Amino acid sequence: MRSVSPVCISILSTVFAACAARALGAEIPSSSPSPDPAELQRRLEQTEQKLRELAEQIAVEQRQLDADRRLLDAYRHSSESELQRAVGKGAAAGPAQPAPVGEAPRPPDAPAATAQIFQEPTALTPRGKFVFEPAAQYVHSTNNQVALVGYTVLPALTIGLIDIQRIESNLTDLSLTARYGLAQRLEFEVKAPYIFANTTTQTRPLATASVTNSFFDSHGSGIGDVEVAMRAQLNRFRGDNVVWIGSLRYKTRTGTDVFQEPLNGTTGLQTRLATGSGFNAIQPGLTLLFPSDPAVFFGGAAYTHSFARDVGFGFGKVDPGGILDLNMGMGLALNERASFSVGYQHSVVDQTSQPVPATGRALARTGTLQLGTLRFGIAYGLTERFNLNTTIGIGVTRDSPDLEATIRLPYRF
Repeated sequence: MRSVSPVCISILSTVFAACAARALGAEIPSSSPSPDPAELQRRLEQTEQKLRELAEQIAVEQRQLDADRRLLDAYRHSSESELQRAVGKGAAAGPAQPAPVGEAPRPPDAPAATAQIFQEPTALTPRGKFVFEPAAQYVHSTNNQVALVGYTVLPALTIGLIDIQRIESNLTDLSLTARYGLAQRLEFEVKAPYIFANTTTQTRPLATASVTNSFFDSHGSGIGDVEVAMRAQLNRFRGDNVVWIGSLRYKTRTGTDVFQEPLNGTTGLQTRLATGSGFNAIQPGLTLLFPSDPAVFFGGAAYTHSFARDVGFGFGKVDPGGILDLNMGMGLALNERASFSVGYQHSVVDQTSQPVPATGRALARTGTLQLGTLRFGIAYGLTERFNLNTTIGIGVTRDSPDLEATIRLPYRF
């Protein structure tokens, strides 16, 4: 129900008073003196003038009210349109039955990608998209070994040969990786590496008359072990839930075989380094992503199983040890282009064995290796399609490489 304005109330009061005055004038008894007709005419004209002024004032107020209503309606319509565009639902047709005009944007299928510091990426390739990623990795390690051949007669007194070795290894891995999104949550990957490796071994027997160091260098280069992989996102991303990604990787032995490289007759070391492991291997893995704005936590586990085979050259059948990989980390988006990641990876490498004792050559037992690496990574979007990803790894256990440096340049088509 619309309320009556004060102006209307004033007009109605004036009209009512005029009508009442006329009625009272008509009921005056004949004994009262008759009013002056000129005075009545003047009063009527004044009343009509006031009514006309009030009518004009009402018209002005009504026009102002209509203009204010139009401005208010326009403001409401503009505010609703901007709000609906912000949430991606389009303008509403009316308050009773809103009808969306636009289409809401699709929610992301997974948390935002972070700087890649492990082998498995944290985001899958969208369906129908292709990613081409050239990469370069440099690995440096130095290891000091002391060999005692003799017996001890007193504490700190050894009779025999004390041989000190310092082994310095440098490896450069240039790789080309291609990924294709087969479905919205399924991707296929192929990786082809090319290896440059060199090792310098420094020896000096302390218990002999030699006062000079002996150096032995070995090199190797060529194509490495080609790998193929499949990755699938196992559940939907709802904005704040844990996302699980399963992976299956197969590694071929396209690189040169470590067992077929020639040995130096004096030192017993390889004169040429192998570029492959010499064994086919399969690696299932599981990765989890947990967004906690503004960070994304991630971690995973994988197990590499290498298939035993008869390598020949007097070694017979060799069974490589399995490798258990565990990792965890955190990624943080610095802005729309840059992100930072930090994480830790630990690998447990079981020893290689010969199921059947070799009739010619026997492998030296090395025991289980513990490899721990702390990694830092930075990713920066150079363009909408072209990214730069750098990673630095620092070995924290005795068997780990001292330094890893990786540069990836993924380009999305």
